[in-house]
Amino acid sequence: MSAAPPTSRALLSIVDLRVRIAGSQILQGVSFEAPATGVTVLLGRNGVGKSTTLKAILGLTPAGSQVTGEVLFDGVPLLREPTHQLVRRGLGYVPEDRGIFAGLTVAENLKLAERVPDPDYDTAYGLFPELKQRSRQRAGTLSGGQQQMLAIARVLLNPNRLLLVDEPTKGLAPRLVTEVADVVARVAETVPILLVEQNLGLVRRVGRDAVVLAAGTVAYRGPIGPLLDDEQLTRALLGVGSHSRVREKQPEAAPQAQGMSAAHGAGGTAQS
Repeated sequence: MSAAPPTSRALLSIVDLRVRIAGSQILQGVSFEAPATGVTVLLGRNGVGKSTTLKAILGLTPAGSQVTGEVLFDGVPLLREPTHQLVRRGLGYVPEDRGIFAGLTVAENLKLAERVPDPDYDTAYGLFPELKQRSRQRAGTLSGGQQQMLAIARVLLNPNRLLLVDEPTKGLAPRLVTEVADVVARVAETVPILLVEQNLGLVRRVGRDAVVLAAGTVAYRGPIGPLLDDEQLTRALLGVGSHSRVREKQPEAAPQAQGMSAAHGAGGTAQS
């Protein structure tokens, strides 16, 4: 395992995190830190436990799961706290399945996400002006990219000390991958991000530190650059080459309706 000291003081510390779900040991002793600035990217092949790591941090693993280890947020232990208390501490979450309410309008989805008396619509609409234009449109009729914009905007309405973002470009057209990269880069200027992402072009552009999971443990921890510059290492750990890029803009795919999410802010498979 390649290791490097954190580039700034750790805001989030994961120590020997182990998660067992339905008899399967998904995480087998994961330890890493996320600094108080920039984007830390959680990488790995499908099924190694990336989404499970985020859900374990947030207390969103399925009922009956066995979770042990330590999760420290600015030195405060989080593992036994309920999810709503973690949100109050400043942990924001954008789930893999976006978690929008398809039957409600854009404005209603945003309204439900408000947690403070003065939600930051200026930032949300500043990053996503299209959402303001479509405020009366039902969220289920938005394109996949627009739904992702809505999922991110909901989190940005409230003050956050750390954002956990799970595969924001999954299923998006290349043009929208570029737009999401722009948004992640801009958001990271004001709030640190722990990002799960497969698009290495986006990772190379916005990421600073990398944590690679393999077989339920940490196989690499250190700067993004040396990992992606090593083609052999990247292929060994991720199964793909390291020279992919965020592709040039192309026409967006046609809008598709999406069924209403069963839970606001929780989604994706437990073992991704």
